Amino acid sequence: MNVAVLLLLGLGFLEAEGRCFFNRTQEYCVCYHLSQETAHSIVQCLAASVVEFQGGELERYIDFPISDLDPSSIEMLGSLLIRKIIFGDLLVPEMLLARVLRFFSYTRVQELVFESCVFKGRGNWEEMANQDLPILSLRFHNVTSAPLTGREQDLSSLSSWLGTLQELAVTGSHVASLPCGIGRLFRALRSLDVAQNSLGDESLVSAFCSGAFPQLQVLSLQRNNLTSYHSVCESVRLLPELQHLDLSQNKLTADPSSSCQWPVSLRIFNLSATGLDEVLTPLPPSLEVLDMSCNHLRAVDISLSSLKKLFLSQNMLRAAPSIRNCPTLDTLHLENNSIAELPWDEVKHLEDVAAAGNPYSCSCSGAGVLQALAATGHLGQGWPQDYTCQSPPTYQGWLVKDVPVSVLQCNSAAAIAPVCVALALLGVAAA
Repeated sequence: MNVAVLLLLGLGFLEAEGRCFFNRTQEYCVCYHLSQETAHSIVQCLAASVVEFQGGELERYIDFPISDLDPSSIEMLGSLLIRKIIFGDLLVPEMLLARVLRFFSYTRVQELVFESCVFKGRGNWEEMANQDLPILSLRFHNVTSAPLTGREQDLSSLSSWLGTLQELAVTGSHVASLPCGIGRLFRALRSLDVAQNSLGDESLVSAFCSGAFPQLQVLSLQRNNLTSYHSVCESVRLLPELQHLDLSQNKLTADPSSSCQWPVSLRIFNLSATGLDEVLTPLPPSLEVLDMSCNHLRAVDISLSSLKKLFLSQNMLRAAPSIRNCPTLDTLHLENNSIAELPWDEVKHLEDVAAAGNPYSCSCSGAGVLQALAATGHLGQGWPQDYTCQSPPTYQGWLVKDVPVSVLQCNSAAAIAPVCVALALLGVAAA
């Protein structure tokens, strides 16, 4: 097999012995610490759709001569079934990567993943100018590399490929900035995940400048260093196609006097664990999913005609929010609040109600609503063991399901009415 092909398929050579293991059922092949002597083990991965290489350093091969592929090698690469390649725990010289990456144009690999890798040095990417690759998804997690600032010229050589990329994830990698010029290269990108990094409010202004990520639909900024609700809004409002935004696990503060229009295209908005103590308006008018769980909300007043799912678990709510102005809502999660009762008239039509971990008042109405929801199968996970009574003292500590609820016990009028009807009939008969 051509040496370049071996480098392409096995970026994991080490002096230590290693081998590959193929799971035929899952079409998954894993190779550990391959050496030149055990590289032939890669052959069994040729029938896999996913290949993973674990462990290695490639610095010793940085000057290794890599020639163009002969026709038989090109034909072989084009016939492979491999669609996804994962590289884990590798030391990768960027210069070598730049020389090898172009060979992926002969394959049908669509997803490339780097996990816990260290990228060393700076590659010469000029050979990739005008080069197309079949890779549509590129993921980096817990990687170390040179900062992106100042790399615009390097990445511009990859513009032909980056302009077709659809998914990009750079997570847990201490990213502090995304230069504007880089964002403009990703003309077709649909999903961008930059969770668990060091992005701040100011860096977002540059990252989402005019013309950057014009087709972006899904954006995850989870667990960064964002602090200003208004500043984030101003930064992402230039994304005209944005449908799903995740700001969870950022400590956001908001000035009630400031206002910003979120992209009208937004459908899914995750603000969980952001430290907010109120639902700030205006919200996107076409919003369908709103997650504000794990915050400090004491009351919620929402009016959204398109809202379908509302998540408010682990807040400080003392009453269930009114959902009369959310006519299409089908899911409501209220776990671990301070709610004593659920309003039957408002929740009876919902398909999914989750409300475990609240201090319930097990009056006839309080217990009856929960038992009725459980009977319809619409009460979510946690029933019955996580639904307990806080009051009245008679039922404190009881499971709500065990509270005796019946028409005669809970409605004195319902008990008296049949008696009155019977007496009236007897009177008519006597007459």
